[in-house]
Amino acid sequence: MKKQDQFYFDNFVECTDCALRAARLLQDTMKNFDPAKIKEDMDKMHDIEHEADTKKHEMLAVLMKAFMTPIEREDIMLLSSCLDEVTDKIEDVVLRMYCNNIHDILPAAIDMARIVVDSCEEMVILLEEFKNFKKSKSIHEHIIRINTLEEDADRLFIQAMRELHEHEDDPISMIKWREIYFYLEKCTDATEHVADVVERVIMTNS
Repeated sequence: MKKQDQFYFDNFVECTDCALRAARLLQDTMKNFDPAKIKEDMDKMHDIEHEADTKKHEMLAVLMKAFMTPIEREDIMLLSSCLDEVTDKIEDVVLRMYCNNIHDILPAAIDMARIVVDSCEEMVILLEEFKNFKKSKSIHEHIIRINTLEEDADRLFIQAMRELHEHEDDPISMIKWREIYFYLEKCTDATEHVADVVERVIMTNS
């Protein structure tokens, strides 16, 4: 592979690494929740999100000057944006926890955060395989796995919302957690969007 082509695929992997680190920070924040540390965790998350933005801008800077690209420019831009969106959505969860002044974490949120981590781990493997998409024998398995995890997250989301409305008597707390569940579910939607773009690129270039 040409050096200039390798840059794009390396950048994709670096962006997925940011998303995975963000997902693990989210999971750790929830599992070891300390209201006194939520601002500190939010700042750590913002640093990761800023790094992801920087990677995206680096990609666009190279793309603007490129004469030829390994896949269509529109696909590179779309995939780069979708990868950045994953990290953004994960950061949104922590921001909402901070803004809503959460003091305790509900078990369903920890379960959903675990699926976000699993989805990001699969996404990293998927983008590592992407540079060899014409020869890879496992890339479709990772796309399917990400789609399955998104479906698992949807089921958890519905169950969590049902339990919230069954057992939560405080309307303010209900509103807070409805928002957090909503943002958590959007994280796995974002990883599925990445998988969908990768799948489309494979189909149009095979």
